[in-house]
Amino acid sequence: MAIQVAKVILKSVTDASGLEECIRKGQFKADEVIAVIGKTEGNGGVNDFTRILADRAFREMLLKHGTRSQDEVAEVPLVWSGGCDGVITPHATVFARTETKGTPGKSRLVVGQAMSPQILPEDIGRLSMVEKVAIGVKKAMEAAGITDPKDVHYVQTKTPLLTVDAVQDAESRGKTVACEVHESMGVSNGTTGLGIAVALGEVKNPKPEDVCKNLDLYSSVASCSSGVELDRAQIVLMGNVDGAGGRYRIGHSIMKDALDMDGIYDAIRDAGLDLPDRPRSSDLGDRVVNCFMKCEADRRALLRGRRQIMLDDSDVSWHRHVKAAVGGIAATAIGDPAVFVSVDAMHQGPQGGGPVIAIVDLGE
Repeated sequence: MAIQVAKVILKSVTDASGLEECIRKGQFKADEVIAVIGKTEGNGGVNDFTRILADRAFREMLLKHGTRSQDEVAEVPLVWSGGCDGVITPHATVFARTETKGTPGKSRLVVGQAMSPQILPEDIGRLSMVEKVAIGVKKAMEAAGITDPKDVHYVQTKTPLLTVDAVQDAESRGKTVACEVHESMGVSNGTTGLGIAVALGEVKNPKPEDVCKNLDLYSSVASCSSGVELDRAQIVLMGNVDGAGGRYRIGHSIMKDALDMDGIYDAIRDAGLDLPDRPRSSDLGDRVVNCFMKCEADRRALLRGRRQIMLDDSDVSWHRHVKAAVGGIAATAIGDPAVFVSVDAMHQGPQGGGPVIAIVDLGE
């Protein structure tokens, strides 16, 4: 059963008309939607309720046009990343599993979903969370029909973070937490990235002191977000499988730093498009569905040897600086500002850089 992919624009925080248009014109059925990954226009912080508003709008649209129950629709993973700094356009990429059959000999996009065991407040930032995430990733690989980790090109997750209530819950059970509430978004993302790396064999046997500290350990396919919506790791894993069917293929690479446009084009090549040695957005035609990337301010406060001040800025968080910068680079590379750029990339790509994933339409 082939995967259909569509990128739709959000005209407002609660707009799901793009999803509805895809359903109405028969691109896929509401009941075939298996995942959504999107950007909303909030602040990207703990209190970014635009994620919840967008989530509600899309689930209501799936209920309106489908036959699944409310409980069944509630199980569909909708991963929302808040913050459209700079030129980034609010949008969503919708994945649906259709009845189209595949052709042997052609490697095409597959998607698998899973949930990890429950992640407790005291797990965040510790090896216990790494182990629970790894369990979930292996389940998602099995669901996608992938046996070789090398065929995995993208693991998008949503995990819990700390709130005051969560900290108090841990303390009431005699437990401690690994970080403060406002640090927990990055720590949750980083711990999850390390768990993905362990599951896929990119990192072996990390030590407790490695978690969110040893940034030489990372996954090249992880993109991790966190929020208050759930208490487990929600995992959407993508790769290519022979005979899967459909027109779409996925690839990945890394951006070595925030200016590494070549890394974006390398991911597009890895997905299956032939590009010239020095490509431009005009070389892509309409074949790139979307690019997904993580980014991080380099903790050494340097970019290609030049001093950076974003980590010293008391007025604007470095999250917003680097997201806007990388969003501009990505939009220039593919000629479209509707790109998925997310921050807090510990253990997700090299320090100061991050993974970049491309999904392309091979037009077959």
